[in-house]
Amino acid sequence: MNRKLILRFLGAILGIEAAAMLPSFLLALHFGDGDAPLLGFCILGLMIPGLLLWFLVRPSNASNLRLREGFLIVALGWLMLSVGGALPFFFSDRYASFEDAFFESVSGFTTTGATVTTVFEGFPRGLMFWRATTHWVGGMGVLVLTLALLPQLTGRTSHLVRAESPGPSLSKLVPHTGNTAKLLYRIYMVLTGMEFLALLICGLSPYDAALHALSNAGTGGFSNYGASVGAFQNPAAEAVITTFMFLFGVNFALYYRFLLAGPREKIRSFFRDEEFRFYFGTTVSFMVILTLLNLSYYQQDLLRSFRYSAFEIASVFSTTGFVTTNFNDWPVSSQMLVFVAMWLGASAGSTAGGIKFVRVVVLGKMMRRTIRRTGRPKKVMVVRLDGKAVDESLLGEIAVFALTYVVLVIAGGFFLSLDAGFPAMDHLSAALTCVSNVGPAFGALASDFAGYGVFGKLLCSFLMLAGRLELFPMLILASRATWKTTN
Repeated sequence: MNRKLILRFLGAILGIEAAAMLPSFLLALHFGDGDAPLLGFCILGLMIPGLLLWFLVRPSNASNLRLREGFLIVALGWLMLSVGGALPFFFSDRYASFEDAFFESVSGFTTTGATVTTVFEGFPRGLMFWRATTHWVGGMGVLVLTLALLPQLTGRTSHLVRAESPGPSLSKLVPHTGNTAKLLYRIYMVLTGMEFLALLICGLSPYDAALHALSNAGTGGFSNYGASVGAFQNPAAEAVITTFMFLFGVNFALYYRFLLAGPREKIRSFFRDEEFRFYFGTTVSFMVILTLLNLSYYQQDLLRSFRYSAFEIASVFSTTGFVTTNFNDWPVSSQMLVFVAMWLGASAGSTAGGIKFVRVVVLGKMMRRTIRRTGRPKKVMVVRLDGKAVDESLLGEIAVFALTYVVLVIAGGFFLSLDAGFPAMDHLSAALTCVSNVGPAFGALASDFAGYGVFGKLLCSFLMLAGRLELFPMLILASRATWKTTN
C-alpha cells in the first residue's frame, strides 16, 4: 500500500478545504458579524498541516494508485474533510456539541441538507456562507476538484473519480482524468453563475442569491432561512430554483455533448440518452400526479397545487431538499409518492444522490428479462442500455448495490429507533433521507434531527457519507483486507 501517496492526497484535500473557506472569511470581514477571526484560525488550522503533508511527504511512485488505495483516499478524505469543515461550527456558539457540528458538516459536504437547527436569526453571515459552500464543494466531489487543481496527481487516478462520482460507471469526456475534472468544474461553475444571475433578476439580494445558488448547485438544500425557499414567497424564484434543481440532476456528460452538438442536434443530444428520457418523463409524471393528489389540499386551485408539487418533486428527485411548504401536511397518498421519489435520486454523473435512474432502468430491464426467461429458458437475452449490451458483471454490481442500499436503509432505521422514541416511519424516512442525501424526513424529523442523541447523529453521519460515496468506500473501511500491506 502506497501510504505516502495517500497522505499526500489528504494534505491536498486539507489545503483545498482551507482555500474553499476563504470566500466565507472575506464575507465575514465585509459584514463584520464577528466570525472572521474564527474562520481565519480555522483556515490556518487546515492549511498548515495540509502544506506540511504536501511538501514533506514524497511518494516514491506518484502514479501507482491502485483501486484499494483510491477507495481509501476517498473514504478517509471525506471523513477528514467533514471533521475540518465542522471546526467553524464547533468553535462558534451556534452548535451545542461536536457531534452537532460534525453532523452539520457531513450533511453539507454530502449535499444531504439535513440539519440539527432551524434557528438562523443572528447567525453570522460568513459562517452561514461556509455552510452553503460545503454543498458546492461536495456536490461535484472534492477529489474531482483536487484533480482539476493539481495536475501533479493525475497519473492513474481514475480510481478516485470512480470511487467518488455517483453512478455505476465512469466515462471520461476527454482523454485525461485531470482534464475531465477541469471540464466538469467549468460546466458546474457556469450553471452556478447562471442560477445566481437568474435569482438576482427575481429580486433576491446578492447574498441570498449566491448562497442558494451554491446550495442548489450541489443539490444540497441548506438555506439561511428556517422556512427554506418558502421564506421568500417569490414564485419567480421558486420557478428558477425548480428549473435548476432539475438541471443539476442531469448527467454532466450530456452538457458536454450539448456543447459539441450542432444547432439542430443540441436538444436531441439529451433525448438520445435513455437515462435522461426516463428521468425527464418520470419527473414530469410525478409532478402531474402529485398536483392532482394535492388538489383537494389546495382547494382545487390547480396552479397553486402545481407550484408547490412541482417544486417538491424537483427537490426530492434531485435530492436538493429545499422546501416551500410542509409536505407532512399533505394527504397520505402524496406523502407516499414523495417517499417513493426519495429512493430514486436523479441521474448518474450529476450532483444528486439516491439510487440513480440509470440503475432503476437497468434493474427494470433485468426484471423483465427474468420474467421472459421463465417461458423461454433457453433463449439468450441481453440487457441493453442506449442500444449497447450491458456487461453481466456490471448487472451483478448494480443488483448488489440495490440490495445493499435497501439493507442499509432498513438497518439504519432499526438502529435509529434505539436512540429516540419516534414512530417507525420517522426513523425509516430518516435513514432513507440520509442514505439518499435528500435532507427532509417525515414526522418529528421534518425540520431537523436535533431529537437524536450522540449515537443517532453519528449513525446518520455515517449513512450520509455512505450514500454520497455510493456505499462501498465507507463500508470497506471495516474490512481487514483493506488495511493489509500486501496486494
